[in-house]
Amino acid sequence: MKPNIKALAIAASVATMLIFGVVLATEVPGPPAAGLKLAPDLSFTDDSSSNFPIEGKNLSDGSIASDQATVIFFGTANCWNTAREAERLVNLYPRYKDKIRFVVVDLRSPSLAQQALIDRYYHGYIPTIAVIDSSGKVLYDRAGETANERGDTSNLQKLLDSAR
Repeated sequence: MKPNIKALAIAASVATMLIFGVVLATEVPGPPAAGLKLAPDLSFTDDSSSNFPIEGKNLSDGSIASDQATVIFFGTANCWNTAREAERLVNLYPRYKDKIRFVVVDLRSPSLAQQALIDRYYHGYIPTIAVIDSSGKVLYDRAGETANERGDTSNLQKLLDSAR
């Protein structure tokens, strides 16, 4: 009896996908984004900045915390709205870094781990912020700035306070 090569290849592909799916579903979160700061030479009045507005460690993280709230920031370089919202987030980071998991997604070069977050929480406009409480409930998931004036963190701070 001759083995059916096509059937074996399909079975191997399905098994690989199932194993990969189990690994992804049980993936242990990596270290969260840390040391967030603004990139140098950002413009807050035009789209001339070529740097992604946030720098830090572990920016490829794409996991939502299971024991604390998570805030996800989606943006790109060359967008003054993204830079202004990044400034708000970075200004609040020191206050919340031990209470909320921060995930920063550069939409021009997301990590593989961040793709599921993009699929679920990003709706095509920048900047977008998603705030998820510790039980996994989405409290906020919107595009646009959280304030009308540069430096005003009051609305974003209320969102982060409500998530803890």
